[in-house]
Amino acid sequence: MARRLKTISFGLLFGANAAAVIAIEPARVSIFPVCPFHQMTGLWCPGCGTTRALHQLLHGNLAAAFRFNLLSMSMLPVAGYLIVRGDTSTLKPAWIWALLVVVVAFGVLRNIPAYPFTLLAP
Repeated sequence: MARRLKTISFGLLFGANAAAVIAIEPARVSIFPVCPFHQMTGLWCPGCGTTRALHQLLHGNLAAAFRFNLLSMSMLPVAGYLIVRGDTSTLKPAWIWALLVVVVAFGVLRNIPAYPFTLLAP
């Protein structure tokens, strides 16, 4: 019963967030919080552009979604699989460390002010 309630709650929360991201364009309306890392440093964090990417994805614009945040769009199938699977206890530490390395590398690469790295900035 508790698991079912947890699943229903997660579904409702996900649906409400998806509805907000569909209805409100993050590039034009400042209702969504700004990235504190970008605001303080001027650098792009690995998550910068994810809300705009999700907005574009939910409107069917796959190319624009990948332009805003390549990493988050690439990780959506993995996240979806892990959520549906429901059991993350079997994740090996090596996979978690590999993900950390990828996220940090993406964060560094998207801030290099030279082509082709500038393509990674949102």
